[in-house]
Amino acid sequence: MSLPVDAPTLLTWPDLTKREQPKPDATIAYGPDGMQKVDVWLPAARPAAGKRFPTVLMVHGGCWTTSIADRSLMNWIADDLRKAGYAVWNIDYRGVDRIGGGYPGTFLDAGMAADALRSHAAAYHLDIKRIVAVGHSAGGHLALWLAARGKLPTSSPLHATKPLKIAHVISLGGLPDLEAAAASPDNGCGVEVIRKLVGPTGATRADVYADTSVPRLLPIGVPQDLVNGVEDRIIPMRLATGYEMQARSAGDRVSLHVVPATGHVELVAPESAAWAETKRLIRAALDQR
Repeated sequence: MSLPVDAPTLLTWPDLTKREQPKPDATIAYGPDGMQKVDVWLPAARPAAGKRFPTVLMVHGGCWTTSIADRSLMNWIADDLRKAGYAVWNIDYRGVDRIGGGYPGTFLDAGMAADALRSHAAAYHLDIKRIVAVGHSAGGHLALWLAARGKLPTSSPLHATKPLKIAHVISLGGLPDLEAAAASPDNGCGVEVIRKLVGPTGATRADVYADTSVPRLLPIGVPQDLVNGVEDRIIPMRLATGYEMQARSAGDRVSLHVVPATGHVELVAPESAAWAETKRLIRAALDQR
């Protein structure tokens, strides 16, 4: 006879956000809005002559809504990567609740913030030959979307001529399939926020998911790791397994890593088993040279 197993005690958002917050080494602006900023995190030891820091492009979540979260939510794991010898390019963007956010602004902001990495790489000794993008929750969607930008048609307002090349994506409890998320009232962001994100249909835009939802752009042609918690009550596991199946069917290399006793907050808590797994994946991706 098996004994009942107690449910694990999960972290809450205040458990993370009430901690003393580490600070970035620099902040740069890529536009005039207060959210059009990037924080740069640099290891203490400067690279040897002719070398550059391995670099992680980081994208925060918060349901694409600025009032819920901004880039500072990632400060603890950004600091942990900095201590481990990685540089972090932690981007922000206007959420759907800000003027200019939603479609196309939120997407254009994410793209401009990513592309700005090239302009500042030399000044901060950042290696842009192999970029790993790490996104949490809504940021998992944006990280994957950034890697897929090269697939956007020139007719899309989101098209970029030479988007930053991303070599590997790690999505932490992400929502890559916006259409599936919009059909899932139990997704922690709700369905209304996705409607605001993708914008309305119109005479020239019948399909709002064509240039916003990652499955519509498959295959994206880069390896992808999905890290999800068994106890995540914000993002249903089927959003990860469903996307994994679609991406694999399209020919992409995708691995789903399911972490026990893990909720949504643990994915961005530096002491967690989920973050230890993510660091392992980052290390493996950046060591492929």
